[in-house]
Amino acid sequence: MLFLALETSCDETAAAVFTDEPRVLSNVVSSQNELHARFHGVVPEIAARAHLRNLLPVIDQALRQANVTLKDIGCIAVHNTPGLVGALLIGVSAAKMLSLALEVPLVAVNHIASHIYACRLAAGRDIFPCVGFVVSGGHTALFRCEDALTMRLLGGTRDDAAGEAFDKVAAILGLGFPGGPAVEREAASGNPKAFDFPRSFLSDARLEFSFSGLKTAVLYTVHGQDASRAAPPPDGQLRSDVAASFQQAVIDVLVGKCKQALRQTGLKRLAVGGGVTANKSLRAALEAMAAKEGAELFIPPLSLCTDNAAMAALAVEKWRVGQFAPLDLDAEANFGA
Repeated sequence: MLFLALETSCDETAAAVFTDEPRVLSNVVSSQNELHARFHGVVPEIAARAHLRNLLPVIDQALRQANVTLKDIGCIAVHNTPGLVGALLIGVSAAKMLSLALEVPLVAVNHIASHIYACRLAAGRDIFPCVGFVVSGGHTALFRCEDALTMRLLGGTRDDAAGEAFDKVAAILGLGFPGGPAVEREAASGNPKAFDFPRSFLSDARLEFSFSGLKTAVLYTVHGQDASRAAPPPDGQLRSDVAASFQQAVIDVLVGKCKQALRQTGLKRLAVGGGVTANKSLRAALEAMAAKEGAELFIPPLSLCTDNAAMAALAVEKWRVGQFAPLDLDAEANFGA
């Protein structure tokens, strides 16, 4: 049984082919970073138009890499929530059309749940029950995952996602987009203890996050409270030190909350997904924490951290229990089922 999955939730246009084991046969991603770089963030209208241009070529490439044709596909999967509605609609519309034309089932997949399932996909074995942690440009949230299809929110961000904070700080520092890798590169030559930036909720028992205060602290450190944001960004060692100190503050909070979640739930498995988990310092800190806590850590390879369609292999689990989507399936911006 072969699945074709589509992903257009934000600014990556992606398609993948996988089996019902699941085993990934192809995973093609078309990035829009160059289109959004001058805006220091994703512009929804630009993203949707790019998906419209790129989706069919990406699907064709995924099929060719898997050495299959549309006639071989037995099920269509698509991320329909959460994300940018205009972007999601491109993938959802294409998926419904393919399902109807090929006369095969349609499975709707939650993008956030897929990030956690990427850990299961990479491990090649069951990882549940576990604490699931998704940290990306749009989401920062902890879940108790009983199995692949049953997850309960433990806590999330009150304002900005961690990835969004990286993008905004990168803009303040005059670095490139996306901000995550740009800040990470700059931080490599900086002192993470140069500035004592706030770590919101770190000592709070609630599994919640907040990064707006941290962003403001970076802005005031760089430009002063009365300075114009249009002032030239810093350079040299100051920029590196600010980047390193900011990154360390984020890592301390993310790792600290994961540790709290493990202790509060009593679970000994931690599955972490999302684009921010591509950060090498974060991965190392999570590994060290998990080892001290006696917990098993699951983090997917870099190719499955950022948005992709292979992680929609969660559709296999839904297909097995007959959770199919109707052809009037809609896109949902907020976290859904």
